[in-house]
Amino acid sequence: MAKVKQITACTPTNIPSDVLTSNEPIILKGLVDSWPIVQAANESAEQVSTYLKQYYQGLTVGMGVSDDKHNGRLFYNEDFSGFNFTKQAAQFDDVLAQLLATQDSAKSDSLYVGSTQVDKLLPGFRVDNDLAALTQHTPLVSLWLGNESRIAAHHDTPSNIACCVAGKRRFTLFPPAQLSNLYIGPLDFTPAGQAISLVDFHQPDFERFPKFKNAIEHGLVAELSPGDALFLPSMWWHHVEALSKFNLLINYWWQTSNAQMGAPMDALMHALLNIKSLPAEQKKAWSEMFQHYIFNDDANALSYIPTEQLGVLNPQSDKSSRQIRSMLLNKLNR
Repeated sequence: MAKVKQITACTPTNIPSDVLTSNEPIILKGLVDSWPIVQAANESAEQVSTYLKQYYQGLTVGMGVSDDKHNGRLFYNEDFSGFNFTKQAAQFDDVLAQLLATQDSAKSDSLYVGSTQVDKLLPGFRVDNDLAALTQHTPLVSLWLGNESRIAAHHDTPSNIACCVAGKRRFTLFPPAQLSNLYIGPLDFTPAGQAISLVDFHQPDFERFPKFKNAIEHGLVAELSPGDALFLPSMWWHHVEALSKFNLLINYWWQTSNAQMGAPMDALMHALLNIKSLPAEQKKAWSEMFQHYIFNDDANALSYIPTEQLGVLNPQSDKSSRQIRSMLLNKLNR
């Protein structure tokens, strides 16, 4: 696989707009080198733990625990009736202590704390450890902590900057067009909310997943050290590996869409309910409808309709957004 391109001309207060609107991932080398938490990580995992605990106010976190026989892969169990890890509530300082205690162990269970809001868990942390360049986007800032782990390829709707704080990370990335080659599992029964690739990237079964070979041809790899960050565009598939015995990542998610918009996944679910099972000719007709009204980027496609009569065809207005929501709620509540 090719490597993700990297740039060095970025700082926490200055990330060029062409980076934040890129359609391809970019490594921002050394972006957060100046953060005190990164400087602590360059000293030791113990220093990271000490630094974090000064902000901790006792909030319980969710922790995934997986037996060491799974080699860090957090996934489904063998018959897909559940998962190969348990979910536990834990004190954050206890998690830190467990990670430090197993640093020198050749084998240990995987411990994983994912997607935990920094402002709630560590109030005040972002005063000295933040990306001021993203302030205008009001990002959701989350923490990811653990030892060695492998998180199956999944996608996120928001744009993302993932900052490697401690340990090393490897991202294996695929553009949205590779969806059918990644063998995505159930939409409604997932390890952590997002549908995931069923392919074991360390040992791909090409008999069961032959098209994954095509995905590999389009894949990119990004390897991050403490202080590095990765810009990840919306909807890119990413498989994430924590490669060290003590890993910490801080990520920033933000949306650039209209605030009135709902979740696109809701529209997919609605289509599964109302279109998926239609006869082939009807589905083909609805495909044309979606192409005309949804996926047509021609600004003049509906110019034959007076602007004041566009109604729900102008979803950018608050009035039409409210009207669409009302129509949907009335129909769903039948």
